[in-house]
Amino acid sequence: MLYRNFGKPFFFAMDAEKAHHLVIGSLNKAGRIPGGVSLLRSMYRVRETADLATDLFGLHFPTPIGLAAGLDKNGEAVPGFSSIGFGFMEVGTVTPEPQPGNEQPRLFRLPQDEALINRMGFNNQGAAAMATVLSGIKERPIPVGINIGKNKITANEDAPLDYRKCIEKLYSHADFFVVNISSPNTPDLRSLQHGSELSDLLAAVMDQMKKESQKSGVKKPVLVKIAPDVTEVELKYMVDTISKSGVSGIIATNTTISREGLTHENAKETGGLSGKPLRDRSTEIISQIYRQTNGQLPIIGSGGIFTAKDAYDKIKAGASLVEIYTALIYEGPEINQRLHEGLRELLRKDGYRHISEAVGADHR
Repeated sequence: MLYRNFGKPFFFAMDAEKAHHLVIGSLNKAGRIPGGVSLLRSMYRVRETADLATDLFGLHFPTPIGLAAGLDKNGEAVPGFSSIGFGFMEVGTVTPEPQPGNEQPRLFRLPQDEALINRMGFNNQGAAAMATVLSGIKERPIPVGINIGKNKITANEDAPLDYRKCIEKLYSHADFFVVNISSPNTPDLRSLQHGSELSDLLAAVMDQMKKESQKSGVKKPVLVKIAPDVTEVELKYMVDTISKSGVSGIIATNTTISREGLTHENAKETGGLSGKPLRDRSTEIISQIYRQTNGQLPIIGSGGIFTAKDAYDKIKAGASLVEIYTALIYEGPEINQRLHEGLRELLRKDGYRHISEAVGADHR
């Protein structure tokens, strides 16, 4: 109730992007001052339980609830976010070179719809700066994935080189990588999801991952994050290409350009929509991927998760892990404890001893 009664009214009274930067700055400071991380853990920690802890991609996830990319764009608040109950997190999206992103305002709340619209445009300090920040983190209690993209000025035919540069500069700092080809806020980026552009890009990514693993002696997983705004036929071809590429999994989904069912006046703003309106579509995409791959390609479900049932629906549809973003803005860090306990109760109710038994249950 602390966030709902005090934190949320305070943050929602200010500009959305200013509030965003204040949160990241505060978590960054909490991670650097003596006792800051311990205080966060004492308030929001989620204790690992045997029924929800998951091993996947060669990594251990103490809980199946992660933080999606977009909040910590430069990796500045990893210790802070790692201390409030997440089982893993993504940082980024990061590009090879720094870029300011789109003009402000570019982040909008839709309270009645429990949603956000953003057109940030991959604003970040660049891969080299992120490498410096992450190299200074002494303790990393949860897996940290780096979400990578291309610079806005890079033409699509040159995009593979941008992704290669990110992997090369950041390989030693990531537990896993996420290839972002699905943001609606970089012109023509979503074209990389289709046809030869997708196969060529993933071939370059996998080649660079192989080179880095040979140099370091450590093999790391890479996933692809896809958009919800695709037809059934497009999704089929996309998943087929991704499956053949040798990547480790899929994140479904990124934000949507759909505005169906929205009531808030900010629905007119351009950009990617996240939050509750995306919930059912992202779950549908997860289900289609699971069916097409016979459950052989791991899925991280993302989009519209506010309750334990929302997360459980994605798990039963085929997701092995899930991520939140918008719900953290609306519900505060207490949400991780509620999701954790709620998922445990739902598993017990259905007679499952471990979350892995529920993955894809809707297809059996």
